[in-house]
Amino acid sequence: MLERLGLRTVGDLFFHLPRAYEDLNDVRSIALLSEDSIQTVRGEVVEIDGRELNDGRTIVRVVLCDDGKNCLEGVWFNRPFASKQFRYGQRLAFSGKPKWYRDHWQMNNPRVQILDGNATSDPGVVPVYPLTEDLRPEHLRALLRASLDAHAPHLIEVLPEALRRKHDWPTADRALRDIHFPSTLEAATRGRRRFVYEEFLILQLALALRRREVREEGRAPILTTTPAIDARIRRLFPFRLTADQDRAVADLCRDLSCDKPMQRLLQADVGAGKTAVAVYALLTTVANKHQAALMAPTEVLARQHARTLDRYLAHSRVRRLLLTGALTAAQRRDALKALAAGDIDLVVGTQALVQDDVRFAKLGLVVIDEQHKFGVHQRARFRRLGVDPHYLVLTATPIPRTVALTVFGDLDVSLVRQSPPGRQPVATRWEPEGQRQRVYARLCEGMKQGRQAYLVCPLVEESASLDVKSAIQTHAELAEGPFRDFRVGLLHGRQDEETKAKVMDDFRSRKLDLLVCTSVIEVGVDVPNATMMVIEHAERFGLSQLHQLRGRIGRGETAGQCFLFANPSGDEGRQRLRVFLRTTDGFALAEEDMRLRGIGEFFGTRQHGIGELRVGNLIADADLLREARKDAFALVAEDAALRRPEHAALRTLVLERYGQSLDLAEIG
Repeated sequence: MLERLGLRTVGDLFFHLPRAYEDLNDVRSIALLSEDSIQTVRGEVVEIDGRELNDGRTIVRVVLCDDGKNCLEGVWFNRPFASKQFRYGQRLAFSGKPKWYRDHWQMNNPRVQILDGNATSDPGVVPVYPLTEDLRPEHLRALLRASLDAHAPHLIEVLPEALRRKHDWPTADRALRDIHFPSTLEAATRGRRRFVYEEFLILQLALALRRREVREEGRAPILTTTPAIDARIRRLFPFRLTADQDRAVADLCRDLSCDKPMQRLLQADVGAGKTAVAVYALLTTVANKHQAALMAPTEVLARQHARTLDRYLAHSRVRRLLLTGALTAAQRRDALKALAAGDIDLVVGTQALVQDDVRFAKLGLVVIDEQHKFGVHQRARFRRLGVDPHYLVLTATPIPRTVALTVFGDLDVSLVRQSPPGRQPVATRWEPEGQRQRVYARLCEGMKQGRQAYLVCPLVEESASLDVKSAIQTHAELAEGPFRDFRVGLLHGRQDEETKAKVMDDFRSRKLDLLVCTSVIEVGVDVPNATMMVIEHAERFGLSQLHQLRGRIGRGETAGQCFLFANPSGDEGRQRLRVFLRTTDGFALAEEDMRLRGIGEFFGTRQHGIGELRVGNLIADADLLREARKDAFALVAEDAALRRPEHAALRTLVLERYGQSLDLAEIG
């Protein structure tokens, strides 16, 4: 039975934590009971009745009286032997939610405690555990008590005494006893928080050590920005940078001018202009006679970056290369030869950039776009691109602060929230199904005026189990139906890279009016003439994903229009859509998305090298994450490789959990 719960060792059992607690300390006289909350009454057994009902079920009724006049009836269905547990005159405590039934108080399946003559003893706080079939709470509690008595005193204390004193944490032994057999709710909470803090501390130590390893051990080239370089770069932009962009540029210039490798995350809201900041860093590197690389998660995005750079650098002498999986063997061979010889200043590519045969003559900077598509543990592999280059990580997916502190916890952060001047807002409407033809008419009207539109579906193909529109089916219906007078394209993730690139090129060059697609367009696609979007089954997308999709329109001088068709089944789905209609602030939406859907849904952490959090919750325990981070970075500043005797247990755990995934060679 324990195996079914994933419990194979005593350690697993210790950390099989309660999902909730029932506080049975609300002890009342029967006369003062009320409905809808857990209460406890004490009294004497005055009646015991067990019998079979007409439908074959059994019922056991036990009546308690606390003063001879006020009585409460405990009721158990289909537990025929329950009556044998009681005797007349016995003093008991019943705990549960009372309800008024006919003319008396009643509790269904109350929790029973035998009073040992001490009528004032408190029933206490009872943990509620995740269980499996046939495993009863009392069996689990008996096993827990025996295991704690036998083994808890031998637990290795992971937290150094100085940190325990600083936060007034109990020892590991005491904390586990308080979690499983708490005297008060406060003691149970404090015991759990102690282990949450410990878990966060180990993660943050791993990130602090990784950051120190790259930053302190690495030696990056010094790339300075003179007033002449700054003026030359700014002249290439057909616009003025916003105040947020200028602040981010100042952060980058400061980092690049040091011989410690820059490790910075540039986090921008959709359409806030992160690419311009990245281009500034790339050109600063080239101006300092070093090579720069820009890595994107998909070929579509890599091609778009190459086009953007072509536009900015049309009249410059910067030698550029697009390196993707689409090159022929001969083209790739020539490209790699030029790169290794130093004949290329700036390379844009996909994962093709981190293949073993890629060599650089003088690499100074690596820019990684949409880092979360790659994962934290892969960042360690990028060092093969050259001798300790500077790193700039970009994301246009606003990330809740607590997630950023875990997934990107080894990076400094710059935020770009301001939209560039002239950027038009997008009007968003949730339309009833009955208004579909009117929405289609709006799209037709816009396309007749020369504008373009997206229609987004959640699935590529029809599904037998889901009544959801697919891109392929929708494309066929619309191209032959309401939009037969327009050029309708199809884009989805199962197409090969060449097909996807061709469709996007056709859409960008206005050879297509309407693009039926999946969420493959959510990141980075930039077509200023596309001003309208319809999202089918919007309830199937997370808030952050909806925000990314909406960010594809309104990128030119014409205001965007976004229409949602949705039929959410529950309150949470409706609430999510209402939040989306209310705000266009990506950072606010990301926080709300995580709160509504939970951390796992928002951002699958396992693939990012930080593993599953066993005890902590990034939403509920955000305060502990901040404390643990502060302590971890201070600890590594004092004891760089955790070599002191009091840090030995921490060091062992950090290496066990994160040594491999975060490539912590220096302390290995």
